[in-house]
Amino acid sequence: MRFALTAEQLDFAASLRKMCEAAKTPNTVRAWAAGDATAGKALIRQLAEAGALGLTVTEDNGGFGAGPVELVVACTEIGRAAVPGPLVETAAVLPALLQALPSTEQTGGWLGGFTEGAVLGTIALPAPGTAAEPLALDADTADVVLVATGDRVSLATPQEHIRSVDAARRLFPVIEETVLAEGDGVRAAIDTAFDAGALATAAQLLGAGRALLDISAEYVKQRHQFGKPIGQYQAIKHQLADVLIGLDMAQPLLYRAALSAQDATATTARDISAAKLAAGEAAYRAARTALQVHGAIGYTAECDLSLWITKVTALRSAWGTPDFHRARIAGALRSDGTAT
Repeated sequence: MRFALTAEQLDFAASLRKMCEAAKTPNTVRAWAAGDATAGKALIRQLAEAGALGLTVTEDNGGFGAGPVELVVACTEIGRAAVPGPLVETAAVLPALLQALPSTEQTGGWLGGFTEGAVLGTIALPAPGTAAEPLALDADTADVVLVATGDRVSLATPQEHIRSVDAARRLFPVIEETVLAEGDGVRAAIDTAFDAGALATAAQLLGAGRALLDISAEYVKQRHQFGKPIGQYQAIKHQLADVLIGLDMAQPLLYRAALSAQDATATTARDISAAKLAAGEAAYRAARTALQVHGAIGYTAECDLSLWITKVTALRSAWGTPDFHRARIAGALRSDGTAT
């Protein structure tokens, strides 16, 4: 199988990248972290107008009726630009959840709002089988705040936020309010939504890792040591090559996971975990290497590099920690008899 994007998908990615570059996202991220969401919401509306937020919403619900592959394309560019906000929740998780619920009469109007960028949504949804307190991302800027636990989905009210390693990611404990749906069918919808979140986050991580590699490659051409650019030293070349290899190896796993989700195969959960784990580790290596080649300046909050480093660190554990996804992969391999 050839994991390659079509010309239309590549053009879509290029248009989103150009849009984010024009928006000067580092300034937008810093403003979002400081509590000013004006520029961030304006960029999100632009992304919505370009089609990035309604990809997996059906046409009947006001979306574009595309699939997980297009979602991965969009989220990769969102991660490359470090765009702030509950975009994974708005573009991936809530559409997957609401469209999989037995009934969406109460919530169907939200889907059109997500597609247009007029409504932002977030949800507190823990990884399956974990006892961690569910937290909702950026609940203070979201128009719809939900919580999903067990076999129940409810509207929720956010409490005082918890600091994240990424200042642009504010995490909120929530209090459950009005129950929207519950039962066995809801449990399955919640699992589908979690996988959508893990897939979209894997794409964000891959994009952020690519950005870190680009930033590092450019910097090592400019920084001189002993009379020549540090990029000419073999040790630096080897480190950057290892980063590139890791990102290139994660990319086909991400596309495989998107195709599995699109076809609803029996291995979807395993494939998504493999993609999330590989993308997270590759992006984390890119972050560590970027910090090392930049030296002391890389530790400063004034350096734009820090925006990607902290985001990768946070996203690596979002929508399932590395240990969770390793365990899910191992469990899937044992259950189908491919591991001993």
